[in-house]
Amino acid sequence: MHCTLNSEDTLRLNNFTFSILLLTATAGSGLGGFAFAQEASAPLSVASFVQNNCIDCHDGPDGDGGFDVAEVADGLTPANVDRWVRVFDRVHDGEMPPPEDASVDKKAKREFVKATSEWIKSEQAKEFAKNGRVPSRRLTNLQLERTLQDLLAIDVPLSRQLPEEPRTNGFTGIAFNQSISHFQLEQHLGVVDAALDAAFGRVLAADQEDRIGWTKMLPAEKLARSKRQKRCREPELIDRSAVTWHSTMAFYGRLPATTAPADGWYRFKIKAKALNPKIDNSVWCTVRSGPCVANAPVLDWIQSIELGTSFQEFTCEAWLNEGDKLEIKPYDRDLKVGKFKGGQVDTGVGAPQNLAGVAIKSIEMSRFFKNDEDKAKVAILSKMKTRMPSKAAVKRAKARREKNRKKKIDAIVDLPEQRVITTDPVKDLKKLVARFAQRSFRRRASKELLDRYAELAVQEYERSKDFVTALRLGYRAVLCSPRFMYFREKPGELDDFEIASRLSYMLWNRMPDPELFGLADKGKLNDAKVIEEQVDRMLKDPKGASFAADFADQWLDISQIDFTQPDRRMFGDYDPVVQQAMVDETITYLDNMIQKNLGVKAIVDSNFTFVNSRLARYYRLKSKAKIKGDEIRRIKLSPEDHRGGLVSQGAIMKVTANGTATSPVVRGVWISERLLGVTIPPPPSNVPAVEPDIRGAKTMREVLAKHMSDASCASCHRKVDPPGFALEVFDPTGRYRTRYPKPRKNKKAKALAVNASGKTADGVKFKDFDEFKKIFGKRSDQLAHNVVEKLLVYGTGARLEFADRDAVEACVKAAKKSNYGFRTLIKKVVTSDVFLNK
Repeated sequence: MHCTLNSEDTLRLNNFTFSILLLTATAGSGLGGFAFAQEASAPLSVASFVQNNCIDCHDGPDGDGGFDVAEVADGLTPANVDRWVRVFDRVHDGEMPPPEDASVDKKAKREFVKATSEWIKSEQAKEFAKNGRVPSRRLTNLQLERTLQDLLAIDVPLSRQLPEEPRTNGFTGIAFNQSISHFQLEQHLGVVDAALDAAFGRVLAADQEDRIGWTKMLPAEKLARSKRQKRCREPELIDRSAVTWHSTMAFYGRLPATTAPADGWYRFKIKAKALNPKIDNSVWCTVRSGPCVANAPVLDWIQSIELGTSFQEFTCEAWLNEGDKLEIKPYDRDLKVGKFKGGQVDTGVGAPQNLAGVAIKSIEMSRFFKNDEDKAKVAILSKMKTRMPSKAAVKRAKARREKNRKKKIDAIVDLPEQRVITTDPVKDLKKLVARFAQRSFRRRASKELLDRYAELAVQEYERSKDFVTALRLGYRAVLCSPRFMYFREKPGELDDFEIASRLSYMLWNRMPDPELFGLADKGKLNDAKVIEEQVDRMLKDPKGASFAADFADQWLDISQIDFTQPDRRMFGDYDPVVQQAMVDETITYLDNMIQKNLGVKAIVDSNFTFVNSRLARYYRLKSKAKIKGDEIRRIKLSPEDHRGGLVSQGAIMKVTANGTATSPVVRGVWISERLLGVTIPPPPSNVPAVEPDIRGAKTMREVLAKHMSDASCASCHRKVDPPGFALEVFDPTGRYRTRYPKPRKNKKAKALAVNASGKTADGVKFKDFDEFKKIFGKRSDQLAHNVVEKLLVYGTGARLEFADRDAVEACVKAAKKSNYGFRTLIKKVVTSDVFLNK
């Protein structure tokens, strides 16, 4: 529903909001490094060391490892700060100058390390003091969606309407990547309008069903195909149940009776059972939604369920766009697949094929809102009352809505039939807009500032004499303000309101709640103890359940799980049920680490994980006979399972493979950077890419041997290859293996054995994946450093700089007594100087 504006209104409002937004068009732009006030010349001891020890091998564009000394000859600049840090790290770690070079003066090397460290930190500290370490950053798509939902008490998934955000090492909220274009400004306006339409549309709806929802029963007779003998993709009616057989046919099992009449949240109570189960006396089924037609082939995941042979009821909730419907079908690639001719299914042809099926007895379908009607009214109208429409008005509104629907015109809120009751429109407009702006800006705002937005609404009312249109325009202006879109922080220590926002958007990805605002208003959020207490409260809050999923989506690339699809000919039993169970495993595991404050050792090694019966079967776990049902539950692993820790989970293996083959380099870089905290620079431009042997005559280990013999490649491959080799025991879908698959085009070739042995960069040998886990499981200090770094990037919206290293070290040391517990690390991060300063 929409509160309509005429063309003149829209033009005036768009001009106003674009003028506001254009002020922020470059606010988030900036370089990855720091724009030093002027070139910072290197100290004499630093310059002389580089001249005496580096220039022989790194002189010119063809220097070893792709490094040219000339790139750092100009001192410290925005363009080369990363290279200076790389030079420092290589010298500090003993990699450069080459250890075998006996001519290197050890005293000069120590002086270089000390002087370079002090020099870079000093220059960056000056920049921090002047501009802060975090450039201006705005709300991410997810943060914008949840903030609008909080402000307006709506439940619309608005982020779907926004363009995909750029990622830096997986993270979307990095400030220097948040340039904003005219297209993005227009998209923001569209989302704001959609949010306001949903809020005003519900509160002012003439029809009660549009304010509180509705429920209807759908028996099997309505769910099954309408014409019993028609060839189609709807279920058939058997024994008073709507039945769908196991098949890979798209949209087979669609239910037109569940078609959504309007965009919204829907709840389905489904009563169903399995037919002819072949495995564990049950059948796995999927519930998905979408238009279910050929020109819209993508379906949204809702739920999977393991059905037994007796009718059982389960409930699922999902957002459906108008015209979307459910598809419920058996989905288990281990089962026999039905064969149906002509892309349609005849009645009575499934049972003779001895297929597994699902029988649906009934579905109770409800349209509902996640916030009650009173909360929705308070969000936009405070305590003001509305005049309820008469029954005749409701009838007329329904007729108009149906007429508009047939003409494919959006339904319109009939404002004259239900108006806000006000005796002093100007006073009430000022009060409502000021209240809304204060909440939207997430901090105290001056009366003068609030009056500017209120005055805009008053001017509109004086022109149109329409209270609701004027109020909506005032709200729209507020939501297009930089004070709403951006985190407005001044260089130096954050004030209490800025701390409240940074903490809330890190743990919840949404605006602070009343308790956080109250503490900020009282000036209590500058106390580390209070902040740590809030961390505990916020993670226990229902909203805190999203932290593990939100953080995993970016840190572990779980949001990219659909980026590739495994080759069906090679991995025929991998299906959406398995994939979703893998995602649930990783998120549940990470949440368990946080809630129980488990040590970071569990990132790479543990004797437990979280699976349901389908994933246990797919993993071929030894204890799978004890695992029943579709609920993700904790299980103890046996040594024969070769699992434990995030590093062995299927979702991680899936996002680090291309769907057909695995690469030790790709996985090695990912594991090094995301889990072990080892930064791997890009390969030199003059080094050819690693190409797999498509004949299957050589393993990737043999292919990589050539790179290890090249001095310019060996320094990085010593770090990358060991974890990559260890993870070769997992195929692209996360299943354990001891041999590579046979090449399809070379029938004479043998399946080569997987060799997961290796030697870490510091010389520790391991014979297999299990030994690799144990080695890094003992390096909790290294793992903790990485977690702290990732949390700081995620929570502040800025990459870590060289000058931040001392703060990271302090966080890690402070968490040592807890065995580097994950929640303890979160607390140390949010009370660190890096987090509490711009």
